[in-house]
Amino acid sequence: MTVMIYNTLSREKEAFKPLEPGKVNMYVCGPTVYDYIHIGNARPVIFFDVVRRYLEDAGHEVKYVVNFTDVDDKLIRKAEQLELTVQEVAETYIKAFYDDLDSLGVRKATINPRVTEHIPQIIAFIQGLIDTGYAYESEGDVYFRTSKFADYGKLSHQNLDELQFGIRIEVGERKENQQDFVLWKGAKPGEIKWESPFGDGRPGWHIECSAMAREYLGDTLDIHGGGHDLQFPHHECEVAQSEALTGKPLANYWMHNGYIHINNEKMSKSLGNGISVHELVKRVKPNAIRYFMLATHYRSPLNFSDDTAAQAENSVERIANCAANLKHRLSALGAEAAAAGVRGVAPSGDAALDERLGEISGQFNAKMNDDFNTPDAITAVFELVTEANQYMNRADASKEALAAFLTLLERMDAVLGLLPVQAEEEGLLDAEIEDLIVQRTEARKSKNWARADEIRDILTEKNIVLEDTPQGIRWRRK
Repeated sequence: MTVMIYNTLSREKEAFKPLEPGKVNMYVCGPTVYDYIHIGNARPVIFFDVVRRYLEDAGHEVKYVVNFTDVDDKLIRKAEQLELTVQEVAETYIKAFYDDLDSLGVRKATINPRVTEHIPQIIAFIQGLIDTGYAYESEGDVYFRTSKFADYGKLSHQNLDELQFGIRIEVGERKENQQDFVLWKGAKPGEIKWESPFGDGRPGWHIECSAMAREYLGDTLDIHGGGHDLQFPHHECEVAQSEALTGKPLANYWMHNGYIHINNEKMSKSLGNGISVHELVKRVKPNAIRYFMLATHYRSPLNFSDDTAAQAENSVERIANCAANLKHRLSALGAEAAAAGVRGVAPSGDAALDERLGEISGQFNAKMNDDFNTPDAITAVFELVTEANQYMNRADASKEALAAFLTLLERMDAVLGLLPVQAEEEGLLDAEIEDLIVQRTEARKSKNWARADEIRDILTEKNIVLEDTPQGIRWRRK
């Protein structure tokens, strides 16, 4: 089945056909590394990680590039505040970014190019635009001449007259037109700078991605992605300068994820309601953060609150418990997950069950093929969890069937990443908890209070809460 992608450029779903069969070149705009990434930054980080995983699951070799903007006005200001160099600030937050990736279960990109390591390529790109009349020098700066590029506005579907604001440079007499955007900023006293044919200075924001995408992925990308807020001006400007230079489409498919709101308010610095991933993972399970991001379609807005975080934690716990109990049952039977057949479907030895597992796998694939519909793909996961939990209650449960359930669950999770990372799996399995509760009950009956208290302490340490009820002892995870 063909993968369909909603292309921002055409405003339609289109069948995905990479430039080279079996290989995908994907570029996603990365962070400006002057601070910890916030939850809004985390959405594209997680979503495009899933896109990459699914395309690989479908048999493609994916070359995935995510850049670091490591020189920028924000970095310069942060360096001044901390009395550090721009490079020192960048190094600190690049490391923090990688730490956040690890905590969220996000795989590193194939390449993470840095602006400061690609100044020669950026200068050559700008010179090419000057040589063809698409850019001009003015008092130490270099600007892109938007009026010369006839298709300016085609990505954001606005015409040139409507595009009056939003460019990351103040309007001034140095520009021929208000819509022209900066490619090279002339050096200011005391700021970081590089030598160039246009004078000492540093790159503008938009030119960075065009130059680095071309360096690693060529003139035309299969997929270019990022947050909705980047559609204009950043991606619009990328299209203009890249296509003006090469005469080729910058990307065949443009993908943009929606905004995140915090407690029904738009996240913004002015409201002071931003949440960093660095802090969030201290109070919300990382796999629950992934679930929260993926439980809504990527193009739709998201609302984060304590309630939605709690719901996400309950959901991933249900999936994790199913996987843990399948492993426990298989271990007791001296078996492991089966060798997968086509895309994670392993034979169970039961024709009816094999058909049902095939249906669930097909449902998962169909939803992911439909513009990476992760909410409905998650529904398929829960259908599998329900079937597995019911099957595990059967007295005649076979190790082949249990292995088939686990194999398919792990295959779908290899795409979504909702199971906890290995370090988190040190908690107790459901069966182990039940066994400890039985031991504690027996200890209390025999008045072995020390042993009963010891078991309760073990459970408390593992975040298991016991509740004495008229119907007996109940337990739950915190």
